[in-house]
Amino acid sequence: MPHLMFAGAAGTGKTSAAIALAHELYGDDWRSNFTELNASDERGIEVVRNKIKNFARTAPVSAPFKIIFLDEADSLTPDAQSALRRTMESFSMSCRFILSCNYSSKIIEPIQSRCAVYRFKPLGETELSAQLRYIATKEQLEISDEALGAISYVAAGDLRRAINTLQSAASIKTEIDQETIYQITATPDPQAIEELVCASIGGKLKLALSSLDALLLEQGFSGSEIVVQIHKALLNLDISDQTKVQLINSVGEIDFRLSEGADERIQLEALIAEFVLLSQRNQRTST
Repeated sequence: MPHLMFAGAAGTGKTSAAIALAHELYGDDWRSNFTELNASDERGIEVVRNKIKNFARTAPVSAPFKIIFLDEADSLTPDAQSALRRTMESFSMSCRFILSCNYSSKIIEPIQSRCAVYRFKPLGETELSAQLRYIATKEQLEISDEALGAISYVAAGDLRRAINTLQSAASIKTEIDQETIYQITATPDPQAIEELVCASIGGKLKLALSSLDALLLEQGFSGSEIVVQIHKALLNLDISDQTKVQLINSVGEIDFRLSEGADERIQLEALIAEFVLLSQRNQRTST
């Protein structure tokens, strides 16, 4: 077995895959031959020189090698990664490393070249729904298809977040519906966002501003949350690619302004106004 690198988004099963591999290799002795460290807690070179090296130099128990699982390895400093590379070379006969990271580009090339890289993609709606349905059945919960779709929409491929969302909903009631999911996750209803976007690009400024007021003032969503959902809605909107590019560019500009501390209401109203103007310009061009 070579050294391994598991790269991918959060909640896609990287840690679970490493632990399952240890179970498969070592059986009941897996705890004696497997250790897990989180690099985001201790990022410096000392953790490599002390903790990792001390475990690596001990002999495995009834197995050809031990496994060191280093979670969030992309949080290690460059000096710590250089020390880790030397440790991987020195103890390759008795120890294997599994590195888990969200961004493999943050791992130095000498380490990447020593590992077999496996990339974990976000889970699709079918896989998420099947696992959530299985959990709901075991926990004696009633969950609608619309609620499963809402969890998949909120989780965006993150199974951990999907399960936590289901657990939060189950603590409120055993019959879980779509509205409950959006409430506990503080996520704007996609239908309301779609109505806002459609009103904006349809040139209906008054209706769009009214929809914005409902989201900001009545439901209490932040400007950043609304911008993220507008971006999602644009990607699925049935409009020309040219128009979509212009609208997404405007969303990116507003998102940057919000991150710099600009007033949420003014910026979102400016975004709606930009949508209306783009719609009017495109209509004049087409005629």
